[in-house]
Amino acid sequence: MGEGERYEEFAPPPSLRPFIRVLWTYAAPKPTGGVQRIAPDGCPELVIDLADPYEEEGDDGVFRPQPPVILAGQMTRPMAIRPVGPVEIVAARFEPDGARDFLGLPLIDATDRRLDLVERLSGFSAPSGDPAGQVAALADWLEGQRRAGDWRLDAAVRAEVSAAEREDDGPFLSSADRRALQRRFRDRVGVAPRTLRSVFRFRRIFDHATGPDADAASWLEAGLAAGYFDQPQMARDFRRFLGCTATEWAREQMELARQLASQSYKRDGRD
Repeated sequence: MGEGERYEEFAPPPSLRPFIRVLWTYAAPKPTGGVQRIAPDGCPELVIDLADPYEEEGDDGVFRPQPPVILAGQMTRPMAIRPVGPVEIVAARFEPDGARDFLGLPLIDATDRRLDLVERLSGFSAPSGDPAGQVAALADWLEGQRRAGDWRLDAAVRAEVSAAEREDDGPFLSSADRRALQRRFRDRVGVAPRTLRSVFRFRRIFDHATGPDADAASWLEAGLAAGYFDQPQMARDFRRFLGCTATEWAREQMELARQLASQSYKRDGRD
């Protein structure tokens, strides 16, 4: 991480755990580097920028500021963002099917979108520089939303999400029941079950690729273990979900690491 940069995860309180996977904070007083590629992970997120919001690249290639409070829905393609000043974030990563009643809309309406929730969180505040305090403030606000909105889960959809994450087949259903479940799944998750399975499979290999000891050979081994048939299939998902191949992505990360090391070297007065 860069100078002063921190990332922390916190377990949500028990009342929110059926809906929220993790609460997290991130801060970078002096962000370094340029454009960051964000890959799908299968989970919608409520993201609150307490400092300067990021800029996001649109379909036209132009970067525009994100709203300071967004609901980031399911992603089926990569997102490119870049910092424009100090960064401080508190956020909630929902379960794949956990944000439906929070949003009050079908999750399919948020897929590949960042919805502006500034008005909804008007008056929300969190202490700067205090990760635990920020998470406590967000958890309290979300708990109030849960009670007021009477959040619920669809047991069949949750079972399908769990099966997708475990790479299980799930229960046998008739054709009619399967179609009905797929409609409810899109409503509560935002993508089809097959798409969510693909995202989970990709994340298993992508998370491995971010490890310190990863190389091309280990990526292929991890990909086969994750359910890929061969390297070309894995490369197609890298391009689909990250906009590049695994090799191209690794080259970008190495270049970014060199840039950060060079900047640190100069800050220390050793140039």
